[in-house]
Amino acid sequence: MGEIGDIELFASLGAESAKRFAPMLTWRTYPANELVIDMDDASNDVLFVVTGSVRVIHRADDGKQVILGELGPGSIFGEMAAIDGIPRSASVTTLQTSLIGSMRAQAFLDVLACEPEVCRAVLNLLVGRIRALNHLLSEHAYLTAVERLYAELLRLSRPRAGHDGQRSISPPPTQQDLAERIGSRREVVSRALRKLEKDALVEKTRGALVLTDPSALNRRISLEGLWVKLDP
Repeated sequence: MGEIGDIELFASLGAESAKRFAPMLTWRTYPANELVIDMDDASNDVLFVVTGSVRVIHRADDGKQVILGELGPGSIFGEMAAIDGIPRSASVTTLQTSLIGSMRAQAFLDVLACEPEVCRAVLNLLVGRIRALNHLLSEHAYLTAVERLYAELLRLSRPRAGHDGQRSISPPPTQQDLAERIGSRREVVSRALRKLEKDALVEKTRGALVLTDPSALNRRISLEGLWVKLDP
């Protein structure tokens, strides 16, 4: 069982507000690989990840799917349906055992109306997601599938401990996962990864995919304006 103080979005609530809104939350621990919300579902609860992580997926009518991203502790999802009342635009599935809080749409809207700091945080969240979506749309408009793969590998990577200048992805994503992230086919990803290994830009190790020269990988993206900014 969680508490309202466990939810990052509500960190600015005073004691009285926290006491008022806490009963409006329900809690559930989901096992790994369980569907939390389904695309086109009419539900409109807002959900808060306290522990664990979830994956957001958009599915097309022909069965193809695109991974829109993963959300970890402190993240919220489902807020769009709460705001506009339109059915869910994506499915969300747990990646591991996850403690998730949920709040009815009207209760969430009441919090936004009464708590300016929470409202501002939600606005910042939505603006950030719009900016990220604009960037991904630009990638799909101007980059090849292989270039989008380079960008996704860089985004997923983190600095590799003990190896200056290198980055790694651990655990390594499957080729199918990468294909679904960039809106392409597994065969395209497989060929591109083999080429990167041949060029010594990618190395497979136990439990990780290593980017041996991230800057060189970035330069293979044709438009400098779409190079990935690497977090230190």
